[in-house]
Amino acid sequence: MKLNFTGSSDPGLIRSNNQDAYHIDPEGRFFIVADGMGGHAGGEEASRIATQEIQMYLIAHWQSSKSSQELLEQALWGANEAILQDQQNHPERADMGTTIVVVIFRAPEAPWCAHVGDSRLYRFRESQLEQVTEDHTWVARAIKIGDITTDEARIHPFRHVLSRCLGREDLHQIDLQPLDVKVGDRLLLCSDGLTEELVNQKIAGHLQDTPWVDKAALSLIEAAKEEGGHDNITVVIVALEDSQ
Repeated sequence: MKLNFTGSSDPGLIRSNNQDAYHIDPEGRFFIVADGMGGHAGGEEASRIATQEIQMYLIAHWQSSKSSQELLEQALWGANEAILQDQQNHPERADMGTTIVVVIFRAPEAPWCAHVGDSRLYRFRESQLEQVTEDHTWVARAIKIGDITTDEARIHPFRHVLSRCLGREDLHQIDLQPLDVKVGDRLLLCSDGLTEELVNQKIAGHLQDTPWVDKAALSLIEAAKEEGGHDNITVVIVALEDSQ
């Protein structure tokens, strides 16, 4: 199995700056999407610190005896600490934080995902789109316990309220999970600038209709902008292909 991958980020149509960040390992070992918050400088800095710290940790410890789960968990805890340290050094950025979603491919183990916040991982398989990660938001919790519907959540005034993000002293849990993947699957990592504008059916349609990953990523971003582009939009697509 080989990986074909791409990524792109766009500020959208409303915001003058881009507080999203992403990183694709050139060797296809890991993929990161982060969505910063906390004002112009703070959000950009938080997402930058997170992506930089995680990639540095993963590269430095890739050949270690740590499991993929351990590697990911320690990388994200390190990113959280790095943001907290920067907050102390720069009080003007004390409120900054970032969401994060990371996928690693480290044979012979199965791929693993780690995430905090509402940046998402999807799996597209046989024309079906499945959200793999669970949002750490007020509305996601309200949907789960039946207080509101999915349609109500899309317009709810609390839809942007996070229950977890990197850059918080009270962060107590990072969600980690192995991934079930096979040849023909596509993985989509994205910030909420995409999912705020496009429902899952539309995202699936673009992945279905555009076989080339680079064109699919740009198509998704343009579609989100056509729907308003109210936030920064970041997309990373990983296609799992037959190596023969």
